[in-house]
Amino acid sequence: MREKGYVGTSVEDVLKRARVSRQSFYVLFSSKLDCFMAAFDKASELLMLRLAGSTESGGDPAGIGDAAGGGGPAGGGDAADRFEMVVTAYLEALASEPGYARLFLVEVYAAGPEAIRRRTEIQRDLAAALAGLMGVTGRAGEFACQVIVSAVSTMVTPAVAAGDMDALRAVGPPMVEHVRLLLRSGALSGD
Repeated sequence: MREKGYVGTSVEDVLKRARVSRQSFYVLFSSKLDCFMAAFDKASELLMLRLAGSTESGGDPAGIGDAAGGGGPAGGGDAADRFEMVVTAYLEALASEPGYARLFLVEVYAAGPEAIRRRTEIQRDLAAALAGLMGVTGRAGEFACQVIVSAVSTMVTPAVAAGDMDALRAVGPPMVEHVRLLLRSGALSGD
């Protein structure tokens, strides 16, 4: 699907690439969409593990930087430093796995409503984790984290679609600077 996209990839293409029989494929998956969703879930899992590892939170992918356990937000430094750490890890995870990045950010929209629903859930979880990582509370701050996650996703998708990993990584520094400005202005406060 990295080469042909979701729509252009047939089950036959998958069979040839995986070197499995049609019967074996259908033992594992009910359809091309089911196969896609398994790959999408794997991409999501890898991404969450990479982000969890970047926050020094003990590798808990369900609560990246979760401050709910007490003791303040996970990771070192101030909120801007923690954001820089996690956004850099996110961009590096995408750059190191371009096939999964393409599934996660581009082909998900071609796969249809179920895939888009899962993608939306993951973005919501990432925004909540970002709020925890940065110590942000309150509706306005949590909404700002949702906006940041959505903006980063939107900004990296064209680079992933083009296979331009330099452009992908280039999103990081200006995004970090923008978040630093938001923090200084109080837009990402605990209110």
